[in-house]
Amino acid sequence: MTFQSKISQWRNVSRFCARRVADYGDLFQIELAETKTRVLHECVALVALAIGAMFSLSFISIAVIVTSITSPYFVEVAWGVAGVWLLVTIAAWLVMRSRRPAEPFQLLRRELERDMQAIKEASQ
Repeated sequence: MTFQSKISQWRNVSRFCARRVADYGDLFQIELAETKTRVLHECVALVALAIGAMFSLSFISIAVIVTSITSPYFVEVAWGVAGVWLLVTIAAWLVMRSRRPAEPFQLLRRELERDMQAIKEASQ
């Protein structure tokens, strides 16, 4: 390729990029708003679920221990309740570790990758 054709080619690439910048800005704002809404709803739901589960399990645990106060197995019941709480904690930890992390801005990332591929193809 000649020097002039390379300059022309890069000029076309720069025009393409300049036109797409506005699209990226709009897409970023849309995805940011969606991500913010989704994260807020998930956080509120998770907090409500966690508080409800913790209170429920706490009162059930207290009820089990109080019920067994007069039995000869009081100490075993108390340790059993503690063991169940430990198992619940380990299970929750394993579930959180196994979840796939959320990928915000994946649409924007895909568009950028496609445009980069188009630029590479145009510059060859």
